[in-house]
Amino acid sequence: MSIISVNIWQILISLANLVLLFLILKKFLYKPVQKMLDERRAQIDSDYADAESARTSAEQKDAELTERLANAKAEAEGIVKEAADIAKARGDKIVEDARATADGIIRQAEEDAELERKRVGETIKEQIIDVSTALAEKMLEREVNADDHKALIDDFIDKIGEN
Repeated sequence: MSIISVNIWQILISLANLVLLFLILKKFLYKPVQKMLDERRAQIDSDYADAESARTSAEQKDAELTERLANAKAEAEGIVKEAADIAKARGDKIVEDARATADGIIRQAEEDAELERKRVGETIKEQIIDVSTALAEKMLEREVNADDHKALIDDFIDKIGEN
């Protein structure tokens, strides 16, 4: 039975060696490994914080660019609208100026036509006076009978038709 026997002193020494080995490993191995793991965890947390910060910054820049784009579109629409309004105003002014010029030309033409009518009327009056004077002279030169009177009137009408 000596082979299967249990030696308490040997168990206690083995247990003491195990505890001593555990304490030595804890002091010299566990704490540095734990420190390295803590540092690694802190580094990972820092990387996550940096990534979150970069994501937040990217979202802010995206929102800012979206707002700038919307502002640029609104500004472009405003510029286009303003240009269209200016073009319409210029077009209206050109049409108004053209109408005023056309009205002036028409008014001047009407005045010129009226002056020409007056001149023609005066010329016709002068011709009628000349013809009447000539007719009166002929009538005074000779005695007029009914046939002569008719001939003088026909002659007068023919002379008026020629002029």
